[in-house]
Amino acid sequence: MTVGRRLAGDLALYPRHRLDITVSDLLYGLSACLWASGRRRLTAEVVRAFPPDEEALACYSVRTGFDLLLGALALAPGEEVLVSAVTHPDMVRIIEGHGLRAVPVDLDTSALEPRPDLLDEALSPQTRMILVAHLFGGRFDLGPVAAFARRHGLLVVEDCAQAFRGPSHPGDPLADVSMFSFGTLKTNSAVGGAVLHVRSPGLLQKMRSLQESLPVQCRHHYAGRLLKTLGLVLLGQPVPYGLLARTCGLLGWDLNDLVNGAVRAFPASRNAKKELFTRIRRRPSAPLLALLARRLRTFDGTRLDRRTAAGERLARRLPAALRHPGGLAPSRTHWLLPVVAPDPERLISGLRKTGFDASRATSNIAPVLAPPDLPEMEPAEAIRMMSGLVFLPVYPELPQEAMDRLLNAVEGLAPEYRA
Repeated sequence: MTVGRRLAGDLALYPRHRLDITVSDLLYGLSACLWASGRRRLTAEVVRAFPPDEEALACYSVRTGFDLLLGALALAPGEEVLVSAVTHPDMVRIIEGHGLRAVPVDLDTSALEPRPDLLDEALSPQTRMILVAHLFGGRFDLGPVAAFARRHGLLVVEDCAQAFRGPSHPGDPLADVSMFSFGTLKTNSAVGGAVLHVRSPGLLQKMRSLQESLPVQCRHHYAGRLLKTLGLVLLGQPVPYGLLARTCGLLGWDLNDLVNGAVRAFPASRNAKKELFTRIRRRPSAPLLALLARRLRTFDGTRLDRRTAAGERLARRLPAALRHPGGLAPSRTHWLLPVVAPDPERLISGLRKTGFDASRATSNIAPVLAPPDLPEMEPAEAIRMMSGLVFLPVYPELPQEAMDRLLNAVEGLAPEYRA
């Protein structure tokens, strides 16, 4: 081995996540910031590419779509939304911003689905909706949740932000609304944008009318996000990423903060609830719609198949000391591959020493805490899972040799947890 190769091997660090977008896609998006126009026409292209177009709504983000949904429903203050106990905190902020209450339903973490027995416990005369999230690229059987909702006259909303499988999969027909995200980290990323399938024509029309009153996203803002993403894609090879990690160490910067800040669509602020609605209440710009239409039109499921195979290969060999949430889910594509470790920081540190950037912060989801007057609904299992969660860097671009080294490192660290 030459000195150069040995040095490159010492510097290499495999990133925690490989963005599902190419340089050519990003350059197309940047060029669209100069030429794209005709939002109505581009919106029609998006919904045609993600049929059935008669029930599709193209939005700035899933948060935007969910906000529009609650605005269209105009539920009374104090009414309740049952929420699967792990989701993005902004979804809870949106519920509360509409004067509603979010009541968590703890998870069966083996399949990452709300426990049916707890749905009955969470139900009250004020319950109007169930919001469930399909996590980490898996999907659970929506049948029991939908049957419960139909018995009690509740709306079922499924958040499929982490579970996109291509335009031929518009969500479970048992759901009243299915929401898909194409943000920076998501499958088939367009660095923003969302599509909601709303199966009630009247409700969809109300949401469209509300959306027409929103300002349009500034194309300069979108261009800035595309440039940040381009930088991350270029740094996404092991040696450049390893150099970035070392530079952060030398300068005293936090690698997690740097990477997560670059991909976060809506940065955290001191007045999170107040500023959230200002940030999400936008219509997608013409350049965003142009890139989203291109990504949907040219979707190739080959990478998704390879990602699924890579995740299954690693999941089968995980040591017993590391629990794999969602291991019993009926369908998985491994957008992320989580494990629950007794000492997550030790696992992360050990893997970084062997050249793999495992992380606790690849996704911004969090447990949904129970309202103060409902302590019995505190989601203990979800909290326990999230407290030990580590995301392993598994994606199709990981060479077989690197996959074997990752598995050996994970297996080698596992005995430390039994000591």
